Amino acid sequence: MLIVMSGLPGVGKSSIAQELGRLLPAPVLSVDPVEAAMWRAGIDRGQPTGLAAYVVVEALASDTLALGQTVIVDAVNGAREAREQWRDLAHRRSVALRYIEVICSDRALHRRRLEGRQRDIDGFAEPTWASVEARRTAFGSWDEDRLVLDSTAPLPANVQTAMTHLN
Repeated sequence: MLIVMSGLPGVGKSSIAQELGRLLPAPVLSVDPVEAAMWRAGIDRGQPTGLAAYVVVEALASDTLALGQTVIVDAVNGAREAREQWRDLAHRRSVALRYIEVICSDRALHRRRLEGRQRDIDGFAEPTWASVEARRTAFGSWDEDRLVLDSTAPLPANVQTAMTHLN
């Protein structure tokens, strides 16, 4: 199965993805560390490293799916094209596809989480609230079926809801 997490930075999608990865078990492939690794390797930030990171994660996910393993992709996936990329991969590998969108309905809480988080991604600057708000307005509409989780709910409850959905 290919599980695709989606949501704005700081909503809590990585926390849910990591818990799902432990429970299933399944590898969690995150786009942000891949992009940061490209920068550390000397690829100029002016290059389309965000797109390249999605392509790298897709290649890794494809190889893992070919082994018969479930994969969790952790990325914003705000553009329709990104979601189509995962749909096409699931089709090529003949695996089930499940989208999970994570939102935070409390904007003040979302902002506190974003501004207070410190991930250990060497060379990756956390996005600003202004950049998240800009991404919110550009977030593509959904045509695909998906589970929507609100991260104002406790993490264990959201993980249980996701596990029920995936089963």
